[in-house]
Amino acid sequence: MSTITRRDFLAGLTAAGGVATLAEPFTFAAESRAKPKKGTDLVKLGRSGLETTVLGIGTGTNSGRQQRDLGQAGFTKLVRHALDRGIRYVDTADSYQTHPMVRKALEGVPRDKYFIQSKSGQKRPEGMKADIERFRKELNTDYVDSLLMHAMFKGGWPTDMRPVMDVLREAKEKGRVRAMGFSCHGWPPLEASLETEWPDIQLVRINPFGTMMDDSPEKVAAVVKKAHARGRGIIGMKIYGETGFGSKEKRLQSLKYVLGLGCVDCFTIGFTSTQQLDETLELIEQASA
Repeated sequence: MSTITRRDFLAGLTAAGGVATLAEPFTFAAESRAKPKKGTDLVKLGRSGLETTVLGIGTGTNSGRQQRDLGQAGFTKLVRHALDRGIRYVDTADSYQTHPMVRKALEGVPRDKYFIQSKSGQKRPEGMKADIERFRKELNTDYVDSLLMHAMFKGGWPTDMRPVMDVLREAKEKGRVRAMGFSCHGWPPLEASLETEWPDIQLVRINPFGTMMDDSPEKVAAVVKKAHARGRGIIGMKIYGETGFGSKEKRLQSLKYVLGLGCVDCFTIGFTSTQQLDETLELIEQASA
């Protein structure tokens, strides 16, 4: 198992404003804030300082197929409805093949009115450099708010991916990326994620049913709480699994669970209709009551 490097240590202290103790060197002194009550409430993503809404629009249901099947007109209608309702977060990825659709849907919207997260599957630094520039062009933006290394499968990723992590750090320093992070597929990479203080953002699969998760809800939540305490912005996904769990009652149960953890700052859900989105905004208020 790799150890936390001095570079990671110093980076963690700098990002957290120098707040640390000898007993728990990476504990993040998060500012006190009221618990979100609506999906459109703004939340701060850990030490990154970035803000976005509690609810985000996902574009990767069944690897993006369901959103692509809407066609550009249907997808644009969904995104514009979300913006009209007050949602500011759009989640995409290279593998979803939805960058062009997202760009078109956001045409004419002021850049400071939305938060966009994308993901790259590149495993080599030169590939990540190329992706950063390509993503900026495909999304028609000078910067990507949050750019993640997509789907870490191995427990050794904090060491193996160091060259790619350095590319993202440099891009952040140059303003091409505002926050950097990762997502995991499997328990070994999730457990290993606590070995490094590099990430600003962690995208995690979480729901109370263990559906499409990296391990049991209890084990995943324990890791996520530690990561959140260290200052990472935690973004949830698979809140509704991949199918919506088949009932409104189960969707409400999942939202209550995720919001009740106190360590998931916001989450992304893949919608295919404005009705689904409106229902979720309603359920978030019920779950937060």
